[in-house]
Amino acid sequence: MKHLLSVICLVIASQFATAGEAQPLADDPVAEKRVQALSEELRCLVCQNQTIADSHAELATDLKREIRTMIQAGKSDKEIIDFMVARYGDFVLYKPPVKATTWLLWGGPALFMLIGLIALVRYLRRRAGSLQADDAPLSEAETRRAAELLKNDAPR
Repeated sequence: MKHLLSVICLVIASQFATAGEAQPLADDPVAEKRVQALSEELRCLVCQNQTIADSHAELATDLKREIRTMIQAGKSDKEIIDFMVARYGDFVLYKPPVKATTWLLWGGPALFMLIGLIALVRYLRRRAGSLQADDAPLSEAETRRAAELLKNDAPR
């Protein structure tokens, strides 16, 4: 009885669940290829780790629609990219250009790698120095003291 009630609820709920309508492709396949190519160059501002071509966020869909509109209006790819950069900044570009405001973005990983390498080399040199100091031979007093301890500790 319990399972029958669950099945009935699922059937009723499925009647109200509807899938969203698929986004129609542009009438012009060349324009659609341009939309796809431009969408792969732009970052989704919501997801931030995906292009708008890969993202299913509402903003990404709006940006793709905006690109389609600009293509239909006769804008070039450069004009479309420039519009998006003017509106959202260099961050909207999936591969931002190397310039004064983005040098840390491009050089940061190498800088952190260099700092880490320098720190590692300094640590290893200090460690090697302390190990060598520990391996120094015993003085005469230390040798006598060790001999006394061993003599007193010997089994009888």
